[in-house]
Amino acid sequence: MKTLPIIDLLIIGIYLVSMVAVGIYFSRKTKNADQFTTASGKIPGWAIGMSLYATFLSSNTFLGVPGKAFGSNWNSFVFSLSMPLAAWVAARFFVPFYRHTGEVSAYTHLEHRFGAWARTYAVICFLLTQLARMGSIFLGIALSLQALTGYSMQTIMLVVGTCIVLYTVLGGIEAVIWTEVVQGVVKTVGALVILWLVVSGMSGGVDRIMEIGKADHKFSLGSFAPDFTQPTFWVVLLYGFFMNLNNFGMDQNYVQRYHTTTSIREAARSIWLCVYLYVPISLIFFVIGSCLYAYYQTNPELLQAVQLQVAAERLPNGTPDAIRQLAATLSPADIGDKVMPNFMVSKVPTGLLGLIVAAILSAAMSTISSGMNASATVFSVDIYQRYVKSDLTSKQSLRLLYIATTCFGLLGMAMGIAMIGVKSVLDVWWLLSGIFAGGMLGLFLLGIISQRTGNAEALVATLIGLLVIVWMTFSPQIPEQYDYLKSHLQQNMIMVVGTLTIFLVGILLSNLRRKTPKPVSEVYER
Repeated sequence: MKTLPIIDLLIIGIYLVSMVAVGIYFSRKTKNADQFTTASGKIPGWAIGMSLYATFLSSNTFLGVPGKAFGSNWNSFVFSLSMPLAAWVAARFFVPFYRHTGEVSAYTHLEHRFGAWARTYAVICFLLTQLARMGSIFLGIALSLQALTGYSMQTIMLVVGTCIVLYTVLGGIEAVIWTEVVQGVVKTVGALVILWLVVSGMSGGVDRIMEIGKADHKFSLGSFAPDFTQPTFWVVLLYGFFMNLNNFGMDQNYVQRYHTTTSIREAARSIWLCVYLYVPISLIFFVIGSCLYAYYQTNPELLQAVQLQVAAERLPNGTPDAIRQLAATLSPADIGDKVMPNFMVSKVPTGLLGLIVAAILSAAMSTISSGMNASATVFSVDIYQRYVKSDLTSKQSLRLLYIATTCFGLLGMAMGIAMIGVKSVLDVWWLLSGIFAGGMLGLFLLGIISQRTGNAEALVATLIGLLVIVWMTFSPQIPEQYDYLKSHLQQNMIMVVGTLTIFLVGILLSNLRRKTPKPVSEVYER
């Protein structure tokens, strides 16, 4: 750990103040709830696309992806490869659907389709998913800045979180979108700078990186065997498709942005711009991870320093000998999330370090701010105005959004603090999001695709799907003597199986009962 040079601190300070200033600027335009949640539908499609790209490119990508590539290979990149198909489905079917309903919440239509329980269930799943995501992102930023500043991770989360709350509350969705446009550029430049520093500092250059990477299988996309008990190519592809379908089709962070554009065409274009930007840039982060692996293999003293750091964190009260013994047993997978911060501390020159820290901050801030705004919108529309008080004045609605945004920011910080000590930020996020999102996506697809499915069938299907999700999640805890009761599928399959269970059971029950409810179009016409 070390103290950042003054010039780097100035760069970071200017960046943070600028983000808050954007919030203050747009606060003058935020006069009602519609402006806070949809910017009155006047944002250009290219800005929405940049905003979606920045939301995808979170600190989980900035720190977790290089750590994952360092510890294993490029298997997780298959997640990005699944994005085009999910984007096509969203642009072709979901965007027109949401624009025609006119509902700012992604979950209001579920009540029209299946009843209040469906809407409430989806909202709860979404809010839990957002808290898990915000927490993992807060953790990622704290891991990086702790190595640079020496401050505790709790302190870092509180300081960064306060800045995010300020500009998100002050400026609403318009401030979120335009700050994300800037943050998307900063993140991309930061990634390219890191890649250049690693490659230029590597003895032997690209050829040596390729030699080490090929020898240790660092460029592999995973096994192509039809095995769903391991994170094979097919497992990650399936998980990525369903998760990206959930992101583009049901996640309030994205659906809300479809309403901020001027037309359906602009909203669809924003999705494709996000894909065109994210897929190649996400590959760069995997390349960075492989380059760092080669760099540390040729600099064993730096590798040992990271191992000692991780061992000391795991044994805070351990003796020096015990820490050294533990350090010697740590694998690349055990230290992956610490490698990028360590490289920044030891090898990034003054000035550029401030830029890279700003890029990491922007990676965290963009996703957290959009999550806060979306969570506040859902809470206001789907919970408070649905169950507490529906006839809010414009002033009361705006005040409620301010309070809810602040509360979700604080809860996200608390979740990040609770996650301190996890092994892999990316793994934690994938597991939690798969659990919470699986049932929600299955119910949504059932309502959109199957017009014959009624309330009762959807409820039974959702309950069965939830039981399957809970069983798959906690089956590793089942004692060995009851091994036959365990799920042996890889954990990323939880979302896939949960989604398909709800959808297929709902279809089966609908066919058995032959009950035909009113189509969604008739419900909205009424």
